[in-house]
Amino acid sequence: MIEHIERLLKSRIGLDAESVGRSVIERAIRQRMTANDKPVMEDYWTHLSGSPKEQQALVEAVVVPETWFFRYPESFQALARLAQERHAQLRGARALRLISLPCSSGEEPYSIAMALLDAGFAPEHFQIDALDVSDRVIALARRGLYGRNSFRGESLAFRERFFSPQPGGFALAERVKDCVRLRCGNLLDGNLFANDAPYDFIFCRNLLIYFDRATQLRVLESLKRQLQPDGTLFIGPAEASLASQNGMQALGYPQTFAFRFAPARPATVATGVRKARYTPPVVAPRPLPVPSRPAPVRISAAVVPPPTPRPAQVPDTSTWHSVAELANAGRSAEARQQCEQHMQAHGPCAEGFYWLGLLSDVESQDEQARSYYRKAIYLDPRHSEALTHLAAHLEAQGDLAGAQRLYKRAAHQEVGDRD
Repeated sequence: MIEHIERLLKSRIGLDAESVGRSVIERAIRQRMTANDKPVMEDYWTHLSGSPKEQQALVEAVVVPETWFFRYPESFQALARLAQERHAQLRGARALRLISLPCSSGEEPYSIAMALLDAGFAPEHFQIDALDVSDRVIALARRGLYGRNSFRGESLAFRERFFSPQPGGFALAERVKDCVRLRCGNLLDGNLFANDAPYDFIFCRNLLIYFDRATQLRVLESLKRQLQPDGTLFIGPAEASLASQNGMQALGYPQTFAFRFAPARPATVATGVRKARYTPPVVAPRPLPVPSRPAPVRISAAVVPPPTPRPAQVPDTSTWHSVAELANAGRSAEARQQCEQHMQAHGPCAEGFYWLGLLSDVESQDEQARSYYRKAIYLDPRHSEALTHLAAHLEAQGDLAGAQRLYKRAAHQEVGDRD
């Protein structure tokens, strides 16, 4: 029955169950069964399949937004510079057009508005659309009242300029809210942009990692069609390789994950050389030492190096040592089950998705492994092991530029950890 629900979620919002972990979906289903007083799975399925309202409630239970103001601050600094350049090119012919999707509870589109206001733009010089599949989070965005979890990082001066303290949080200034048009929308809807002009800037970050490959490509093509020829697409760190493999080129601003259409290349004659398949090395007879820098090769199908401890993000490191022991003993199914049980109890975490990626590698499930590594990087952009393994996958696929970018990021994190 759970498989039926997974297929429903995929058809409705394109969600790939493997991208979030089946334990997350099962937990959401149990929550909704309790909320509807439907203790029997078959009864809940009957109710769910006939109720669009309950389908939406389940979507919102599964897709828990993780967002805060000025997440990836370098992106907003780059946006301010690029927007000034674009505004000068337009010479007042029209307002800049920007969109944030999914916009969740509003932190991203409102960050865009604050960045442009701080850069000297008048409100009439830009127009921001914000879309999300969830009615609930759109309602939260319209309310504009945020708790402390929406304010992270060391630089919070913007809160003094654009918010006022209120019981229960901080209220966003109306002048910022007025810059953003909020509405519900689903990227899988072919008519979503039917009446919309192309955008100068599109923010679509950390959404594609939830889709299977076919849906990723479909959504990316939709975004490309809706982007001005010289427009900029901002995506998540785990999605950069997808963009670079499909007609987009990074702008080169560090940590911004900003892309434009790649210049056309002259046609080349096929040489008949095939890309190397990314396969695990020969199984070692005994555990191998962990290298100081992960090598760009696949992990052994029998020997899995223990993870680098991350006390701030992994509350119980013994779990991952136990997972490593199970994996090294060839008990992959038990190791996978332990990962899923940990995330069901404590919520999604980078280390859990990283290990699910390794276990998928062991089973030669390459696409699934890449999906898990991207999810780990989404939750922890500094996860050097996930960066390295995803880079090796890209290298095997022939995306050498994308692989080198990830290798450099991984090496930079390891140097920082040693320092």
